[in-house]
Amino acid sequence: MASTNQGGNQVVGQRTSNRGFAAMDPERQREIAREGGKAAHESGNAHQFTSEEAREAGRKGGEASGSNRRKFR
Repeated sequence: MASTNQGGNQVVGQRTSNRGFAAMDPERQREIAREGGKAAHESGNAHQFTSEEAREAGRKGGEASGSNRRKFR
């Protein structure tokens, strides 16, 4: 089991559980994610952003985060 400091937070570099996706080796996580991406593309369920769609998404994200900053000034 991973060590914790007095505040109960996880010590850097140690895991709190030996179960699940997050506890896996990072390289194995990448392999699984890659397989999922390949499968999505092969089945036609993956979405490829056009440069215009990406530009619009970025603009909307900037507006959303910018509006939050203005509220708390």
